[in-house]
Amino acid sequence: MTTEQARRAAPTPMVYAFPVPGEHVRLAYRELHIAINGTEEQKKALGNHALLPRPWEPATCLDAELRHQLWEWLEDVVIWLNREYTWDVSGLIPSCWPVHPHLVHEIAVLADQRRRAGLAMTSDALEEWHRYCLPAFADRMRNRLRTHCDDEHKSWPAKPRHNEHLGEASTQRRENAFAHDVDALPVNRRAYEQPEPTGRPRLVEVDLDTGEIKEDPLGAQPRTRTEKGPCE
Repeated sequence: MTTEQARRAAPTPMVYAFPVPGEHVRLAYRELHIAINGTEEQKKALGNHALLPRPWEPATCLDAELRHQLWEWLEDVVIWLNREYTWDVSGLIPSCWPVHPHLVHEIAVLADQRRRAGLAMTSDALEEWHRYCLPAFADRMRNRLRTHCDDEHKSWPAKPRHNEHLGEASTQRRENAFAHDVDALPVNRRAYEQPEPTGRPRLVEVDLDTGEIKEDPLGAQPRTRTEKGPCE
């Protein structure tokens, strides 16, 4: 039997399981789970929860080993998605995805959503992922990439305009606009402020039996109330 015949004869599964992340990524998810569901003592032991790494936001994963395992997991997820969910070539995630920041951000979220859906005790979350998450990602990817990276990676088409945005003249123009807005803020604030009351408040003492208004503790002249209330 030739190698080709042996390859054809070898049994292969109909579908492949969703990739499992490495130990450091799983630990990051475990800490996030504790931050939400753990005891008060466990939550306190984690320190500042705002600093916990979140694998769906790669920029928060600052540990070198964690970051490396995250990239490996996302690469496995991309291969899995291209094999399990893509039929037409236009839907393939390109091999140059790591040099497309917009794809890196979206693939990380897509992988996290699929991981959570796979852990659910019902199929509802996975149906939502199939119905909304995956198609929306595919549409955005095609809209942004178009045909630029069909055969090989192309340089960033918007780079010249981005460089112009960072240029000195453009930067100065925006900073001037920011400064003018800040300078105008006190005027706008005064326009919406309530007018301050003129004079000081009057504090008086009223005799509940006779209705007489006695001397103002702050120096006002005494006067007599001439009108009676509805209960007098």
